[in-house]
Amino acid sequence: MEPPEVALVAGEPSGDLLGSHVVAELLRRLPGLGCAGIGGQRLREAGLRAWWNSERLAVNGFAAVLPRLPELLWIRWRLGQRLLARPPRVFVGVDAPDFNLALEARLRVAGIPTVHMVSPSIWAWRRERIQGIERAVDHLLCVFPFEPRLYEGTRVRASYIGHPLAEVIPQHPDAADARLRLGLGAPAGGVLAVLPGSRAGEVQHIAGPFFDAAARLQRQRAMTVVVAAAHAGLLPALRRAAARHPGLQLHWVLGDSHAVLQACDLALVASGTATLECALFKRPMVIGYRLPWLSWRLMKDRGYLPWVGLPNILAGEGLVDELLQQGCTGEALARHAGQLLDDAPRRDRLRQRFSEMHASLLRPTAALAAQAIAEAGGLRTPAGGAR
Repeated sequence: MEPPEVALVAGEPSGDLLGSHVVAELLRRLPGLGCAGIGGQRLREAGLRAWWNSERLAVNGFAAVLPRLPELLWIRWRLGQRLLARPPRVFVGVDAPDFNLALEARLRVAGIPTVHMVSPSIWAWRRERIQGIERAVDHLLCVFPFEPRLYEGTRVRASYIGHPLAEVIPQHPDAADARLRLGLGAPAGGVLAVLPGSRAGEVQHIAGPFFDAAARLQRQRAMTVVVAAAHAGLLPALRRAAARHPGLQLHWVLGDSHAVLQACDLALVASGTATLECALFKRPMVIGYRLPWLSWRLMKDRGYLPWVGLPNILAGEGLVDELLQQGCTGEALARHAGQLLDDAPRRDRLRQRFSEMHASLLRPTAALAAQAIAEAGGLRTPAGGAR
């Protein structure tokens, strides 16, 4: 079998989603292009031949990495050997910097062009990582507008391409349509979305307080609670956590968090890409997050920003309530959510700010990324134009 012209690694559901739009655009421009590597369901559906599933790389926090480290190192070494033996025209790393940067550096030394999509969060923590990025990356595709200037004066070529989700998510989402598709009808008490993370480690620490908060809000306000499970592998742990609240009535949705966010009046969201998705759907939210104690101490001591949620980071202020670590309890989450539900002017302000955020992130992202990847790999038609 011929080596792929484009090798790509996405390490978790958010990277799988982001990468899928770019692969689809590459294949639209270059029919028959070979794309292979590590990805999840969305990337496979877009046309990636997956040698490993991206769920194998999804690890939450420093402490959680340790027992999985031998497996992760073996996958990275084996993938590197495979790509060095039969080099692709270009390698694309989608986020997952702890896995991808070392692999990219190894491939780049061998003469394989490297494109990295999604800048590592050097603006939030681990600023020393910029030297590793210089060694590893030929072209860095940034999804936030402030990021390219962080690389001024370095060897890294950094371009702002907008965020793929800003293209995918409608600027004026229709809650009634989403509720109809999910079979929710018109709930009198409103709809609460629960998004407790996309990785097993996150669910382990976050599902408990999220379901506790959901049970409180359902008792107090008769809310319809919809749980967005990122993939089927998380369902057993989620159902165990929900079972601790026997009276809690839940509507389960597998793999369609966008419909859940579109349908809801308010969301409880684990910190990560889902917070940005929620903002782009213009939905009020409360962010909650917990890590193992050691991981929390290590990250807290190396943080540079006062916020963890992407909406707050992009806004440069605390628009959205963040309840972290010991502060992330069911009682606190329910209290903050209730205050937000009772404060219509604040919800209106949030919708306005989220609309402005959406406009700032809206670019032809997939097209810009596909063009950069094609140029890096020299993917041309026989006539000399971009294929």
